[in-house]
Amino acid sequence: MVPIFTYRDDRKLFAVAGAIIVAALLALLQLDFTRAGRASPLTVVITTVSAWAQLAATTVVRVTHDGVNAIATAPQLAQENAALRAANAKLSAENSALSETLARVPAEASLARAETSDPGGIAANVIGFDPENALHVITIDRGAKDHLHTDDGVMTGDGVVGRVIEVDPLSAKVLLINDPTSRLTAQVQQGRWWALAVGTLTRVKLRFISQDAKLHVGARVVTGEGRSFRAGVPIGRISALEPMNAGALDQSAIVDPAVNLNALTHVLVVPK
Repeated sequence: MVPIFTYRDDRKLFAVAGAIIVAALLALLQLDFTRAGRASPLTVVITTVSAWAQLAATTVVRVTHDGVNAIATAPQLAQENAALRAANAKLSAENSALSETLARVPAEASLARAETSDPGGIAANVIGFDPENALHVITIDRGAKDHLHTDDGVMTGDGVVGRVIEVDPLSAKVLLINDPTSRLTAQVQQGRWWALAVGTLTRVKLRFISQDAKLHVGARVVTGEGRSFRAGVPIGRISALEPMNAGALDQSAIVDPAVNLNALTHVLVVPK
């Protein structure tokens, strides 16, 4: 006789019975927690898993949406970026031009003052200098065609620059007052004491000042009437007094030039 239930059927039966028992226990446990007014562990687990699943789904949707928007707006962003780069380049160019204009203002203002004091002067631009600094010489863009001559004085609105030493048809060379070969008639303005202004490479030295002159640091030094300049053009101010030797008949002083000779851009040539 063949048995009605096999071993495999027994296992299924036990499994079903076990599941029913577990479900009943969980139901009783859930009922107890509900009566006590607390969330059961099963509820906590289900709620947590559900929340995480919802968060994950929301994140996926948002990322997908952002990605689609990024792809859709990429051409527009590229155009806007190109427009911003062009605007930035234009602003940089305008800023550079404005900076250059502002940098020229002091020199142009100084030249305007010089032209006011010497209406017959010839305005010129500095176009070169000695790169080896062997001679303190600059080149200007005015020459024989502009009626320049050697020994013409050169100045700015701040004071003396030097004198013309060489004239070409379209340009001229100017020897600066701080060159050791430069010689210029000078006067200490207070007291009208005569002197000879000689270059020292960096500054100017006043020589052959009368021993009776009462000199002091800060005293203003100007040109005397001579072949290159009219009287009264500023040369600079005394910055140091040199000790007098015993029995000397004259004294010397160091002068800081009134003009920044290292930053010349515009000058005025004063014809003799």
